[in-house]
This record gives sequence, structure tokens and C-alpha cells, in this order.
Amino acid sequence: MKKTAIIIVDMLNDFVTGELACDRAQRIIPPLARLVAFARQNELPVIYSNDAHLPGIDHELALWGEHAMAGTPGAEVIPELAPLSTDYIVPKRRYSGFFGTDLHLLLEELNIKRVVICGMHAHMCVRHTSADAYQYGYDIVIPTDGVEAFTQNEFDSGVAYLKDVYGAEITTIEEFMNSVHES
Repeated sequence: MKKTAIIIVDMLNDFVTGELACDRAQRIIPPLARLVAFARQNELPVIYSNDAHLPGIDHELALWGEHAMAGTPGAEVIPELAPLSTDYIVPKRRYSGFFGTDLHLLLEELNIKRVVICGMHAHMCVRHTSADAYQYGYDIVIPTDGVEAFTQNEFDSGVAYLKDVYGAEITTIEEFMNSVHES
């Protein structure tokens, strides 16, 4: 099996219960908690790709208002998925976890070939992170019970786009974990 990393995108207080709260995010917390525990147990790197905006200058703020501001509680990972010291945190200021960050360098240093991309939102940050993962040549796995969006339509269109345009393997967290045990 190709060396795999788990990338958790924007499971932050502001996206779950704060400034840009999405009630639908609650659905993915228990499966993501299982995935993170499984990854740690099986020595798969867990990487948090987190919005950490700078006041007054970040491009996204004009569209979405102030959210996930660097150094605030809103920019912290929700307690249910809190990073451990053995995990990696890669702050970002744009939709993609790769744009202007060292995510690609980190994945190269870890010899990663496949990424399981989870979190918020299937049609925005997960999509743009997947786009750059595809451009860098990573195989992409999207567990449908590990991503969410503001609406069902955004979720459905986001997941379909990831499959159709980037060839993402669409699966569930349980199916992914079983596949790791089988290899």
C-alpha cells in the first residue's frame, strides 16, 4: 500500500459552532474521531490543515467576514479532534491547504503518496486542497462520512467533482480502515 496521510481540513471551532457554524459538521465528528484514533494507532500521519487568517489583509475575509483568525479560539481545532504533539498542524490563509504553506514539503518528507482528505467543506477547502494534491501527483481518498458542506447540494456536487475531476477514491471511513488492515 502507498504511504498514506490523513489531512483534516478546517475542523475548527468557527466552522463547527462559531462564526461560520455549520450544523451539518456534527455528523462527521464521530467518524473523524475514529479515523484519527485509527491513524495514530497505525502510525499514519495526521495533519491538520487549519485556517489561520490575519486581520484586515486575507483575501477570504472580504467574502466570508472575520473567521478563524490566527491565535483566537475560533481558529482552534474542535476539542473532539484535538491534535496531539505527534500530529502536524499546517496553518493556511486560503482555501487550499497547499497554497502558500509547507504542506507539500511535509508530505514529501514523510514519503506520502496518498492522502485521505476530510473536513469542511467538500465544495470549497476540501475541493481546493484536493485540486493541489492532484496537481502534485498524490492519490486522493475522500470518505463521504468524513467531509461535509453547508447544504446537501454543496456536499453532493463537491464529492462528485472530486471523483470526476481528480479521480478521488470515494469511500467511507470504515471501508478505508478495513482496506488498511487488508494490505
